[in-house]
Amino acid sequence: MTRSAFLRARRPEHKQQRREAILTAARELARTSGVRNVTLGAVADTVGIAKSNIMRYFGTREEIYLELAAEEWHQWAAAVADRLPPTREPATEPATEPATGPTTGPTTGVAPVVAALAETVADRPLFCDLLGHLSISLEHNVSVAAAHTLKRTVRDVLKEMGARVAAVTDLTEQEGLELVAAASGLAGMLYPAANPPPALAQVYAQDPELAAACPELLPTLVRVLTALAAGLPTLREQPPR
Repeated sequence: MTRSAFLRARRPEHKQQRREAILTAARELARTSGVRNVTLGAVADTVGIAKSNIMRYFGTREEIYLELAAEEWHQWAAAVADRLPPTREPATEPATEPATGPTTGPTTGVAPVVAALAETVADRPLFCDLLGHLSISLEHNVSVAAAHTLKRTVRDVLKEMGARVAAVTDLTEQEGLELVAAASGLAGMLYPAANPPPALAQVYAQDPELAAACPELLPTLVRVLTALAAGLPTLREQPPR
């Protein structure tokens, strides 16, 4: 849509088109330049409107990326759901031990779940980039309403994904939620380390010993999530602190 068309937009559908154009521009700029390098002015120039006009739809640059983060949460949840194995049939015989009791063996069905969580999040670099910037910068300089919307989205998606994980493993729904939350948190932390800026990339190229300490995103996610999934059931009987 041209700049003049945007300036004439007054009807609700045109305003929605403008809002979507802003989100699309911010998304593509972040994919090519990284979230931290995108300015509100760059988004405005890409869309073809004045920066002040963007603020009629989003109060700040950060609010644009909060909305994109919410979209990414939903899309990740859908991708994981497509990868999870079928829900297991309930046992026909009563369990010999309480379902909430401690376990010493590997959690049943955890490997495909860990693979689904790790591989789908690693396949979403924009999501990983957004996760890494949320608490550092994107949750600052935003309205209470925008922050509330994102937090409710994250809570609801985590709850839904935790229940899906519990349905195909021996984990409880709370443990499933904790596993999913860990996957997203680790992805946000590991992504920038696994994708170093040019200066660090040169350092790693010159010093193989340092390069060996640079984490690989997917293998690290799989290893840590596997360990977490195995360990969570052992904590069931411990009293809360």
